[in-house]
Amino acid sequence: MTDHAEHDARVPRQRRVWRARQVAKRGLQALTAKLWSSFWLIVIVAVIMASLVALGDLSVGLALASFGGFVAAVLLLPHQDTDQEEEAGFAPAPVADRNRSPMSAVVDALPDPGILLSPTGQVVFFNAPAKGVFSSLREGSHISSLIRAPEFLDAVSAAPQTGQAVSVVYAERVPVGRRMEATVAPLGRKGGPNSDILVLLRDFTEGDRINQMRTDFIANASHEMRTPLASLRGFIETLQSTAKEDEAARERFLPIMAEQAARMTRLIDALLSLSRLEMNAHVPPSDLVDLNDVLGHARDTLEPIAADSHMTLEVERFAKPAIVRGDRDELLQVLQNLVQNALKYGRPNGSVRIEAKHIPSLNQHARGRFAISVIDNGPGISAEHLPRLTERFYRVDVDSSREKGGTGLGLAIVKHILNRHRGELAIASKPEQGSTFTVMLNESQPAGDRASLSTASK
Repeated sequence: MTDHAEHDARVPRQRRVWRARQVAKRGLQALTAKLWSSFWLIVIVAVIMASLVALGDLSVGLALASFGGFVAAVLLLPHQDTDQEEEAGFAPAPVADRNRSPMSAVVDALPDPGILLSPTGQVVFFNAPAKGVFSSLREGSHISSLIRAPEFLDAVSAAPQTGQAVSVVYAERVPVGRRMEATVAPLGRKGGPNSDILVLLRDFTEGDRINQMRTDFIANASHEMRTPLASLRGFIETLQSTAKEDEAARERFLPIMAEQAARMTRLIDALLSLSRLEMNAHVPPSDLVDLNDVLGHARDTLEPIAADSHMTLEVERFAKPAIVRGDRDELLQVLQNLVQNALKYGRPNGSVRIEAKHIPSLNQHARGRFAISVIDNGPGISAEHLPRLTERFYRVDVDSSREKGGTGLGLAIVKHILNRHRGELAIASKPEQGSTFTVMLNESQPAGDRASLSTASK
């Protein structure tokens, strides 16, 4: 009995000793933490005191007393984290979010839009890509407020019971038209009525648009090639049979055949140019080019064409060297395509004018832009056609374009060249008021001497 009493007396005493040691340990840790958090400040004060002593303005005793008082003040100042831990009696382990499940972390790391739903369809968690698709996405809201496709909602309702992942493709018309694929997967090995549901989304809209563009391009290119080929084949068969010895037929057919062959050549050249530009679209040009040199060369090559069309061509130059980073031949092709379009579709006996302007930047530390405008006094273009003018094979008047030798690719080439040069094309036109096509390029400055510029201009 006595042994038990002594044992019972020793246990509380041991607990008190252990607790006192823990308190002392935490106190020492708190002092160490305060000193460490103020380490650099203490070092700076020590250096200042030593400097004052060295200069003779302060005695050693007073310096030591002042430094000791400063350190004591640091130790007596309350430390928020340490005080809270002492009051609680322990230091809790830091956690980023106690309510966040491991599956939420997985969804947050997905590159595609992901939404975590409760068994009843309420939104539990969503990642940043999902928020980008649905701006009104909120935790606690029902998924039917975002996606109203019946087949999708049926898959969400059936997921806890079936325990199987289902993919559903649905289309939306508002707020923007798009086609989406949603994979609805119940979580857990066998699903069950209490299983959360994971929804993964994939947007097919951009892929569909690219596929449609590819299909349209192949169809248009085939059609453009088929017409001159059919004409050539017909004339050749005629000359080989009934008109084999007919001199007049040969004189009449051969120029038409040459014209159709030239048309196919222009089309193939344009397609090759587009292909080359697309391959180099991600590589910005590095040469320095003076736009005045490009304007002068364009004037020399296009004035004879304007004279043959009974039209006048006026070319304005920049007052000073207009230096840009670019490919001289491609920039020349931009001007040639725009001016040739103006000459083809402008008013008979009309005029085409090229204006050159420098647009200074509003920020004095930034460089400005150069604007080159090709202006004609032709019949103009209706507003509904303007957004589509740079599409491949798009024509305002198909018959007139083919009659005048157009391929429908000139402005598409202009757009691709300017994209590579980080430039812009602005189009302004109204019926019976002419058209203005403006090319804008960023200003650049030559580095060092002018040798690089002269090399780029050759």
